[in-house]
Amino acid sequence: MRNRERIVAAAREAFVESGAEAALDEIARRAGVGNATLYRHFPDRTALVREVVVHVMARVAQSAERAAAEEADPFAALRRFAHEAADERVGALCPMLSGAFDHDEPGVAAARDRLEGAVEGLFARARTAGRLRPDAAAGDLLTALSQLTRPLPGTACPANDRFVHRHLQLLLDGLEAPGRSRLPGVPVTLEDLRKRGRP
Repeated sequence: MRNRERIVAAAREAFVESGAEAALDEIARRAGVGNATLYRHFPDRTALVREVVVHVMARVAQSAERAAAEEADPFAALRRFAHEAADERVGALCPMLSGAFDHDEPGVAAARDRLEGAVEGLFARARTAGRLRPDAAAGDLLTALSQLTRPLPGTACPANDRFVHRHLQLLLDGLEAPGRSRLPGVPVTLEDLRKRGRP
C-alpha cells in the first residue's frame, strides 16, 4: 500500500476513535511513516480531513453500487448497503463536516453527488418494486446510519458496535413495505440533509 493510502486509512481509524483533533503524530505512527511524509502528502489537518471524508464517501458509494449490481431483490440491496455503510462508521465522521469544512470543494462535491445518486438509485428500485414503504426517503436511512454509528459520549466505539447492526436491522424492517403504521412528519430527503449540514 502506498504511503498516502496508509495515511488515509490510519487517519480514518484515528478520527473514528478520537475525533478530528486526533494527533497527527499518532496518525503518522499508525501509518508507519514519519511526520515529514505525512506533511508532504497533507500540508495541514484540513487537507487530511477532506481526504478522509472523500475516501469514506467513495467507499460507501461503491457499496451502494455493488449492492445494486449484485442483488436481484431491490430491498435486499438496500439492506446490504445499509449494513456495509454502518461498518464504515459514518456517524463518527459527521462532526468533521461542521465548522469551516468546505462542502463545495470539487472533490467533496463529486464524492457527495456520486454517493447520493447511488443511494437514491437503491431507494428508487425498492420503491418501484413495491418493497419500500412510500413515506420514507433516502435521508431517513442516512440520518439513522449517522446516529447509530456515532459513539455515545464517554464510550469507546467497540462498546457501541455490538448493537449497531441489531438496531439497524430493526430500522430496516420498519422501512420495508407495507408499513405497519403511519410515520409522523415528512420523509427526510437528501436535499434536507444537505441544507442541515451547512454551517
